[in-house]
Amino acid sequence: MPVLLADLLATVERLWPVAGAEAWDAPGLVTGDPRREIGRVLLAVDAVAATVDEAVDAGADVLVTHHPLLLRGVTSIAEDRYKGALLARLIRADCALVAAHTNADVVETGTSAALAERIGIVDAVPIVPSAADPGRGLGRAGRFPEPTTLGRLARRLAEILPATASGVRAAGGYDDPIETVAVCGGAGDSLLSHPLVQAADVYITADLRHHPASEAREQAVLGGGPALVDVSHWASEWLWLDSAAAELRTAHPELEVVVSDLRTDPWDFQVLQ
Repeated sequence: MPVLLADLLATVERLWPVAGAEAWDAPGLVTGDPRREIGRVLLAVDAVAATVDEAVDAGADVLVTHHPLLLRGVTSIAEDRYKGALLARLIRADCALVAAHTNADVVETGTSAALAERIGIVDAVPIVPSAADPGRGLGRAGRFPEPTTLGRLARRLAEILPATASGVRAAGGYDDPIETVAVCGGAGDSLLSHPLVQAADVYITADLRHHPASEAREQAVLGGGPALVDVSHWASEWLWLDSAAAELRTAHPELEVVVSDLRTDPWDFQVLQ
């Protein structure tokens, strides 16, 4: 039986309900005809030139990304601007674009949950639970079955996450004991002051800015607080693509669902001093 884009959109809504998205977010269908039959889906974190080219060249009917291409308002989609150029390429190739962003972050199998599972966290609960469903929410906090150290944890993350120029950075003693842990896929310094984060031995997230990170570590000296591990935003969310693809394959076995291996982290290299 043919699968329509509308069928896939219904599955996306069931798996990652738009009601769970943050008010500022823009998930959902960006371009594409819901009445069109589809057969091949590509998943990626970002809608950038490389992943759009990959989708079009592979004959994908749908590109599903985590980050919305049109998150903030635009006044032009002229093709001398990259967003317009990408949309034009997708439209000419009859390839739909769908985003599942914060609505995919908060579900039980979302970005933070995927990261927590891969590093072996048990008894994980959301850091910021949803009022409608306490099992859903931003971030995850839990513990390791066996204590480790900050250095071993950082090395473990470097093995699990895809390689990036920024790698894995840590603030704390290399041999500091670690048992309780909080994680937030993507940019997470807004959760630094949350009680579950403050109570953890370590907080793993991405895009930690200088001042929030510095203030958190200074406060830890006085009154306790977590060691910090800062990883690539893209890498922290890329792990989710495998579980998302598995869920789409289960719902639509007729579809070919592929995960992009392209690195869309914006940094190309790092020079260590």
